[in-house]
Amino acid sequence: MLPLLKVGDRHHFTYLVPPDKTVPHLYPESPDWQAMPQVFATGFMVGLIEWACLDHLKPCFEAGEGSLGVFIEASHEAATPPGLTVTVALEVDRIEGRRIGWKVELHDGVDRIGQGRHERMVVRWDRFLPKVDAKKPSA
Repeated sequence: MLPLLKVGDRHHFTYLVPPDKTVPHLYPESPDWQAMPQVFATGFMVGLIEWACLDHLKPCFEAGEGSLGVFIEASHEAATPPGLTVTVALEVDRIEGRRIGWKVELHDGVDRIGQGRHERMVVRWDRFLPKVDAKKPSA
């Protein structure tokens, strides 16, 4: 990992919420989820937080590196219908070796919709993937 980030660094990431990132699309096989309103799903919001932090971190990767989410703590405070743009504001608040942490706040242009913390671990894929392969069930 290249030492490009420092505590206090900030980053913004925007995302236009499409209809297929609403609650009924999170688990389409669930009738209970299908009965829910068409608003930005918490599960997709968590994924957006991860994506925004990955976007901030990726210039630091050396060849063969990537990152994995290892911690998430977030509130989802307001509903966002499709068509609004969510902005994720990040601030690096922790760097411990290959573990990077951010404070996050999300806004949809009308309301703050969430806030929290996320941490990612920088990994070498050539070390990580064999461990995943070893866990796979035999065919």
